[in-house]
Amino acid sequence: MADTASVSHTDLEGRRKKLKKQRRKKIIQTVWRSLTLVSLTSGLLWATVQPTWLLKTEEDVKVSGNQLLSSDKIQSLLPLSYPQSIWKIEPSRIAQSLQKQPLIANVSVTRRLFPPGLTVEVSERVPVAVARKTKSDSGNTLLLLDATGVLISAETNDLKIARGLLPNLKVIGSPEQYRQFWSQLYQAVSSSPVKITEIDCQDLTNIILTTEIGRVYLGAPGPQLPDQIKVLAQMRRLPTKVNTNKIQYIDLRNPDSPTIQIRS
Repeated sequence: MADTASVSHTDLEGRRKKLKKQRRKKIIQTVWRSLTLVSLTSGLLWATVQPTWLLKTEEDVKVSGNQLLSSDKIQSLLPLSYPQSIWKIEPSRIAQSLQKQPLIANVSVTRRLFPPGLTVEVSERVPVAVARKTKSDSGNTLLLLDATGVLISAETNDLKIARGLLPNLKVIGSPEQYRQFWSQLYQAVSSSPVKITEIDCQDLTNIILTTEIGRVYLGAPGPQLPDQIKVLAQMRRLPTKVNTNKIQYIDLRNPDSPTIQIRS
């Protein structure tokens, strides 16, 4: 019995020592983890306030994707001041601010760590026509239309000096009047093999096209538009048969019975 009691006491003592050793080990591990976490946090806080993490000038912001708006214009629209810590910048706020511009459809803004900076990638609306209320309209403000009828206004000074990027098609008239049928009209006109340079919508009872073979009367816009464009396509060889200078206009108001008015 004595031997049994001695063995049990020894076992219990050994277990207690083992448990104490395990607890000390866990305490030491917890302390080291805490010290490591504090060190990393302190290091991160220290790094964020260092000059190397600052946006110092506009040169630290890279603008891409812009075809019409100049990079200088986009830079001027950024809600930023310099110098500024890269960690204090909110990319989503910058993107939302830029998307308020008529020419900009989508924006992606990301931080760049090495070297510190921002990348601003824009996606512009695609203008398909230059809009004017009258043929003589001109000025520093350019009105553009996309295929869906969204009216885009831009200062000419803000656009890149690349006129080849601007649409050749012109639309004359009040956008408020023709916007409701613009998508249908543009879809029909853009499918024409005959080159069309101008759409006159000043009189909505008679839309007039300026084409490479002469002026074309369409009448009021309606479901007959595709048929009118098909008839116009069939007339694309007209200059080989008739002197186009003698054509006053081509009347397609009734596409089943087109007529050509010759100058007297």
